[in-house]
Amino acid sequence: MDEKIDYLAKITDLAVLYAPKLAMAIVMLVVGFWIIKKVLKIISNMMTKSGLDDNIQPFLKSILGALLKIMLLFSVVGFLGVETSSFVAVLAAAGFAVGMALQGSLGNFAAGVMILIFKPYKVGDHVELQGEEGYVREVEIINTVIETLDGVTVIIPNSKAIEENIRNYTKIGSRRINLNIYMPYEESYPKVREIILTAMKNTPGVLDSPIPEVGIESYDTHSIVLAMWPYCKTDDYWQVYFDVNQNVKKALSANGIRVAYSEAVELGPIGE
Repeated sequence: MDEKIDYLAKITDLAVLYAPKLAMAIVMLVVGFWIIKKVLKIISNMMTKSGLDDNIQPFLKSILGALLKIMLLFSVVGFLGVETSSFVAVLAAAGFAVGMALQGSLGNFAAGVMILIFKPYKVGDHVELQGEEGYVREVEIINTVIETLDGVTVIIPNSKAIEENIRNYTKIGSRRINLNIYMPYEESYPKVREIILTAMKNTPGVLDSPIPEVGIESYDTHSIVLAMWPYCKTDDYWQVYFDVNQNVKKALSANGIRVAYSEAVELGPIGE
């Protein structure tokens, strides 16, 4: 009976000793979580106003929230008098092990964050990444999904997507079309140039600014190589590409101008 009384007395003494601290720790937790919630809301509003991509906001908020909560828990545990250095060492070791195991994925994740923040490209852009040209369909945290011009879906890890030069054909909004045509030496270059310029300017989708250009690019054995540079909006590229070729050929034929062939072309006997 005396032993039970002694145990009750010790429990009472401990409760009296630690109850205020425990109550204060609970208050710290409640207030801390409330403050963290408010801080995350403020940060969320700031990220929205800054134009940060909607895909990355939840990830950044969750990471920041987790870090703040861990710091709060360590503060509360330290306030209760518990030694936290061993917990810190265990967490550091666990973090290192996880980091080594997920090294490639973390690299792609970091690259994804950079893409979503700095936006070298976005969904819908016409780009060339890792030798693949097409339209960006998704920008994920780990991968970028591209639909190539011939309708193939290509998934590129984000760390690979940014390790080489990125060609973004949509960024400026307009694009130059590089075309060549072969003019026989006997034709008048000023006359042919004027015909081609008129045909390009009359093609729907060709921009007035920058001004379309025609010039002599080089000379080969059979003909003069002319460069044709019309400009168009990026979304109209292929339609204007084909229309310019069609209209230039039509205009040259209407004016009796022959189109030569490249010296690289080998013509076989008639009937082959």
